[in-house]
Amino acid sequence: MSFKSLGLSVELNKAIEDKGYTKPSDIQMQAIPSILSGNDIMGGAQTGTGKTAAFALPILQRLQNDESKRRRVRALVLVPTRELAAQVGDSFRSYGNNLRFRTSTLYGGVSIKTQIDKLRKGVDIVVATPGRLIDHLEQRTLDLSELEVFVLDEADRMLDMGFIRDIKKVLKYLPKKTQNLLFSATFPKEIQALADSLLNSPKRIQVASVNSTAEKVVQMVYPVDKSRKRELLAHCIKEEGWFQVLVFSRTKHGANKLADQLSKDGINADAFHGNKSQAARTRALKDFKDAKTQVLVATDIAARGIDINLLPQVVNFDLPYVPEDYIHRIGRTARAGQEGKAVSLVSADEHKLLSDIEKLLKSSIPRKIIEGFEPTQSLRSSPPKPSGSGRNRSKGGFKSSKKSGFQRGKPTGSSRRKPHSASGASSSESSRRKPQSASGASSSESSRRKPHSASGANSSGSSRRKPHSASGANSSGSSRHKSGSSSGDKPSGSSGSTSPWNKKRPNKKPPYKGRRS
Repeated sequence: MSFKSLGLSVELNKAIEDKGYTKPSDIQMQAIPSILSGNDIMGGAQTGTGKTAAFALPILQRLQNDESKRRRVRALVLVPTRELAAQVGDSFRSYGNNLRFRTSTLYGGVSIKTQIDKLRKGVDIVVATPGRLIDHLEQRTLDLSELEVFVLDEADRMLDMGFIRDIKKVLKYLPKKTQNLLFSATFPKEIQALADSLLNSPKRIQVASVNSTAEKVVQMVYPVDKSRKRELLAHCIKEEGWFQVLVFSRTKHGANKLADQLSKDGINADAFHGNKSQAARTRALKDFKDAKTQVLVATDIAARGIDINLLPQVVNFDLPYVPEDYIHRIGRTARAGQEGKAVSLVSADEHKLLSDIEKLLKSSIPRKIIEGFEPTQSLRSSPPKPSGSGRNRSKGGFKSSKKSGFQRGKPTGSSRRKPHSASGASSSESSRRKPQSASGASSSESSRRKPHSASGANSSGSSRRKPHSASGANSSGSSRHKSGSSSGDKPSGSSGSTSPWNKKRPNKKPPYKGRRS
């Protein structure tokens, strides 16, 4: 079957021929006629099978059949990443090269003002990421009231990236009567629920088994110790002649670190992840496509929408936590019927992740041990559990309770607390509190306050001042010398009783009267 038998216009067939395509893929043969008939579509196919052309060509055909001089947004494509938005936008422009339709891409990381200027001039097709699309909708710089076709591409990736709320918010701006198309490489339960709420009696198209990889991808596992992964990667690039390699790292920091280490080994490498600016990401991707960069170390942001012609090699430096991400990673190679190779460097601590991937694929991935990099642990054996932390800490991990001063049921740190006084009051504040005066008043303040004088005047001064005399006058002598007046030696209201401060204590040190530090 050829593209001419799918009912496409002469202009579109000419654009297809200019791109060198002669025979449609399975997803294109099934989706294009159904979309031209006006049906809602729920399409499932692994990456690299021509999924973008499967909805771009019939959308352009539909717009061409009902062409109008007045420009308004008639088709909207929602994608998860900036790179995928740029790729889909380029596909619409190349396929519609012989048509008069305008396509605009809306994503973050660039000036929104430039995008607003393009929208004001009038566009027919919009390809956008959720965040920037909502910005335009809330600022009322984009009108979707006359939308005819809505496409949700890479729906499973949308779910993984936490865009489900943004998708529901976008759906509120859509008119009730639109043709809705949903495409996804995998179909978890959440995607099925989203499809049930979005699509109206959709036609299900599944060109390959769910959660399957491209047929021409040669998969291989290289068992290696975790500490020697970088060394093995550099060895394979040099010895096996890998000239264009897309390496996946689990973290952004790991991608930067690995790219720097490979550069020190004499390998031209660059990092590609979300922390880089849009200009830096675009430049890094362009250099890699043009073969100026030999190795591109990327996070999973590059696992969707990166279409590199004849990419021969994909390497999983770290296995992904989500098994479905493995399918999208290795789907960057062997695209459009080409051949490719996917190598995973797996250490013993990633055995469970590898097992989950093989369960998803329903087949085991061949192993190959590289000479000189034999692992010290088999992938079948679990790595040793770290001792000294966590709930699974071994009994020997704790020190003896006798040595540490810890006894079950007894308070610790006895030296920090004072025993109760004879009156039953807890002496929890130690020497910071003074005993009560003879009048029963609580000495709740620190040693900076003196007891009341006999006249009832409060000695508000610091410990440098003497208590009031019997006549109410303050003793002006230094706190280091005792007053010679007998009345000055007695606190107020003592009725001749001996002051606890002046009481002779031969075996105890007198209380500190100076300023506390």
